[in-house]
Amino acid sequence: MSGGTNGGTADGDGARLVGVVLVSHSAAVAASVAELATGLAGGGTLAPVAAAGGDGDGGLGTSSELISAAAAAVDRGAGVAVLTDLGSAVLTVKALLAEGDELPPDTRLVDAPFVEGAVAAVVTASAGADLAAVEAAAAEAYTYRKV
Repeated sequence: MSGGTNGGTADGDGARLVGVVLVSHSAAVAASVAELATGLAGGGTLAPVAAAGGDGDGGLGTSSELISAAAAAVDRGAGVAVLTDLGSAVLTVKALLAEGDELPPDTRLVDAPFVEGAVAAVVTASAGADLAAVEAAAAEAYTYRKV
């Protein structure tokens, strides 16, 4: 798996947290967005986050094996939100979901901007929200205005 995995499993009350997987064509981009999102989530308990970037051989691309391993690593039983950067990453995740047994139960491909959506997803998941709320927060990032 490219990048790191945050080891957070539950908040102080023992609640299960939604895991977040960030899929990019670049291992460096996936790891950097994971670092940014976890950094902006602040102190305290963090939802488990994993980066799945690159083709598995250090090049640009996507790897179903890296995505599956990342999803398994962050699965704590509360669901897994997967955010992607570009087209073929989306197609790879959709193929894994269609296979039915390659990703943990309750894994969702989230339609959201990669960076802003990742931050929203990690912050929301770290607050203990359920998978639907994490997905909604990430998708809402499409409405963030910059000017």
